[in-house]
Amino acid sequence: MVKSFEELTAWQKARELTRIIYKISSTGEFSRDFGLRDQIRRAATSVVLNIS
Repeated sequence: MVKSFEELTAWQKARELTRIIYKISSTGEFSRDFGLRDQIRRAATSVVLNIS
């Protein structure tokens, strides 16, 4: 039985994906395209928040 959303596999994978996206979007040309970078980061964060 799940007692909190942090125990959900979907939430854990979404958090890991968000960490990866933040890392990738902090380097290279991606980091200089502020609009795209911020939109991708907000989308990844939204997934985590919607699961919780």
